[in-house]
Amino acid sequence: MTFDVNAIRAEFPILSRTVHGKPLVYFDNAASAQKPNAVIDAMANAMRGSYANVHRGLHTLANETTQAFEDARESVRRFINAGAVDEIIFTKGGTEAINIVAAGIGASIKPGDEIVLSIMEHHSNIVPWHFLRERKGAVLKWVDTLPDGSLDMDGLERQLTSKTRLLALTHMSNVLGTVPDVKAAAAMAHGVGADVLLDGCQAAVNLGVDVRALDADYYVGTGHKIYGPTGIGFLYGKRAKLEALPPFEGGGEMIETVSREVVTYNAPPHRFEAGTPPIVEAIGLGAAITWLESQDRQAIHKHKEALLARAVDALHGVNGLTLHGTAAGKGPVLAFSLQGAHPHDLAQIIDRYGVAIRAGHHCAQPLMSHLGVSATARASFALYNTLEEVDVFVEALSKARAMLS
Repeated sequence: MTFDVNAIRAEFPILSRTVHGKPLVYFDNAASAQKPNAVIDAMANAMRGSYANVHRGLHTLANETTQAFEDARESVRRFINAGAVDEIIFTKGGTEAINIVAAGIGASIKPGDEIVLSIMEHHSNIVPWHFLRERKGAVLKWVDTLPDGSLDMDGLERQLTSKTRLLALTHMSNVLGTVPDVKAAAAMAHGVGADVLLDGCQAAVNLGVDVRALDADYYVGTGHKIYGPTGIGFLYGKRAKLEALPPFEGGGEMIETVSREVVTYNAPPHRFEAGTPPIVEAIGLGAAITWLESQDRQAIHKHKEALLARAVDALHGVNGLTLHGTAAGKGPVLAFSLQGAHPHDLAQIIDRYGVAIRAGHHCAQPLMSHLGVSATARASFALYNTLEEVDVFVEALSKARAMLS
């Protein structure tokens, strides 16, 4: 199997458009990736030819749609190497997945119980734990990064105690691109009797994920960053962990029986999928995974490494420009600051050259504070980006720098 970036690009219709008269250069992939025809067609075909609600119908359309929906669940299981399909819960996204776990363990959290986080976490892996701090008296403990953006593993070990209930840790930082040694971190946490939740929203598209090898108790992912649709994500949980969690929402599908006096709950995963699920979105996620698995993942990884290296080499040493996150093995994410220029101004000027980047705090305000900035600009790369696009970005940034200096 060979990797042909031009052939890949041809499968993404949006990449043929222009912005301000310039060819689109889409470097906002860490926020949300574009969609190939395989995903667009799968979702359209599901609505055109075989749509019905799932699980409860007995007619042909219901059976066909239920099969496609559950096939998508199996695709997620295979993609992250979970042990069983009933360890995969469909959610609206990574945020809901984390909230399911937070609400579930919150039922037994006692004042003084500790939740350990890294300073790199996205707000979706911070705010639900603050809920437990506010409402249950949990204590949040933080692990900093080292100067290169890598996780302070010694600091992590110091923060873990017999009171630690959970370690919540990103598998890849959405700002720094850092890929912590989550397997070693999980072993540390399990050594003090704590559970481990890994936020894989960035990692799932950039790394091969094996939840059993990582020994994660919970693993979270989202569809729109792996070339699938919005409105769909997943929560993996070890079977025993999911069986011990109380339901997150009440409604149809998540019950076994309902009477005037009592309600009994369905087994996982359906216990956590109340109401009509995101059916078409799940089918789109399954199509995205199938499409991604058909590509040469190792070649893609090398390609994205080359894109990042090209950008870093071009920007290294530029006067007044700071690159945030230089840890070895980081993902294809480049956050930067330019002295005297607000990231929002940079992004708006660069957009005039057809280049889409992100600017802001990236839902990571504790990390921004740690870095001593209020916001950064961020370019992030996907399998359909090219080295020539990196050159366009660097030139546009140079023009923006000259304009703002």
